[in-house]
Amino acid sequence: MDLTKDKISTLIRQIAVPSSIGTLFQTLYNIVDVKFAGLISPDAITAIAKSFPIYFIIIGFTTGLSIGVTALISNALGQKNEKKASLFLAQSILASLIISIFVTFIGLYGTEPILIFLKTSPSIILYAKDYMDIIFLGSSLFFLQLTINSFLVSKGDTKSLRNVLIITFFLNLFLNPLFIYGALFIPAMGIKGIALATLCAQLFGLVYIIIKVHKTNLREYLYPECFVPKISFQREILSQAIPATGSMMFIGLGVFVLLYFVSTYGDYSAGGYGAAIRFEQLFLLPVLGLNASTLALVGQNFGAENFSRIFDTYKKSILYGTVFMATCGFFVFLSSDYIMIFFSDNEEIIYYGSTYLKIAAFAGPCYPIFFISSALLQGLKKPNYQMLINLLRMVILPICALSVAVIYFKVEFTTMLLVILTINYIFAALVYRFSIYQISLEQKNYKPNLEAV
Repeated sequence: MDLTKDKISTLIRQIAVPSSIGTLFQTLYNIVDVKFAGLISPDAITAIAKSFPIYFIIIGFTTGLSIGVTALISNALGQKNEKKASLFLAQSILASLIISIFVTFIGLYGTEPILIFLKTSPSIILYAKDYMDIIFLGSSLFFLQLTINSFLVSKGDTKSLRNVLIITFFLNLFLNPLFIYGALFIPAMGIKGIALATLCAQLFGLVYIIIKVHKTNLREYLYPECFVPKISFQREILSQAIPATGSMMFIGLGVFVLLYFVSTYGDYSAGGYGAAIRFEQLFLLPVLGLNASTLALVGQNFGAENFSRIFDTYKKSILYGTVFMATCGFFVFLSSDYIMIFFSDNEEIIYYGSTYLKIAAFAGPCYPIFFISSALLQGLKKPNYQMLINLLRMVILPICALSVAVIYFKVEFTTMLLVILTINYIFAALVYRFSIYQISLEQKNYKPNLEAV
């Protein structure tokens, strides 16, 4: 496929659909983990829920680095410079290994203090530590898999990661009960088994992605000397990856902020909320697929200075995403109680989780604007704006609004969620206008060069 020439709507479908299917199985993977944790005990499922902001440290760094590298490689491919693209991949692998060591250190020593700050009971902290310590010790697997996959995504190949996520879902479905309960020579590991199953799945995925990349024309340009640290490339990678990582971390911090206020209603309110957001990812799947297609399309067309295609990509992606999310929200609202019964039979967990899903159903049309605009700004090599938007939406505004609503006025749980819903709608309108302006600004800046050509 040619991302700079083929029909936009066809390309969006070819890239977004496999990505969405892959994300579906990734979400089902997470749901399976939550389900097995719920079979262990209510404390175990709450530990998984309260661990999510900490787990997001890995997600934030790996996704941020992957997004930044994808933007750089896409731009290089749009300029028809495959040698430069291969250098970016090699240098990003070095960066990912260094960053993974840093993240592991943070996770091993920071998990317990964060859980204490979240007013977590000692029994839940023990479960969370058992789970997160193993995850952080294997964090390099997460980093390498997504970083190396960036090259495939930048070429429009989202099928390879889709295949990984499908296979690892079924692998996890088999390994979870095996490691949790034990069999033959394998001891019963409880919640540690859930974490170990995840690392085994990540290792398989990494090997598969390496094989797929090796089969591309990249091997014609990739030599051992490409892995020698190059300051100029590292600087450019970090200039894209740090804001993208910051943006993802602000999402994680936003979950932490909301989890903090949710926890004021009791430990099991956090358990219900945590299980609900895992399910919420299911109806975000097409939006995440559109995020991947937007990043690849905008990145290559920005490199080729083709701004009409950037406009077309952004507007069509927003339209597709908004219609889908509005439709899904209707079904989520009606089925929220039944969804939560799947996760737990604890009445408090069911109540808080279903209440969150009912409100989240109305927020659906906002999410395409946030995710697709984020991909647009990254593809335009303006990741700092993306980071500031997430800082305001996920951290600053919720802290200000919820501090007044929850701590001062002591509003009910439902009212707290309605405050967040209001913030999302107001901010979505502002982000859309800002994104359109940024495309117009880039087009105006590039006019002299286009006329010269």
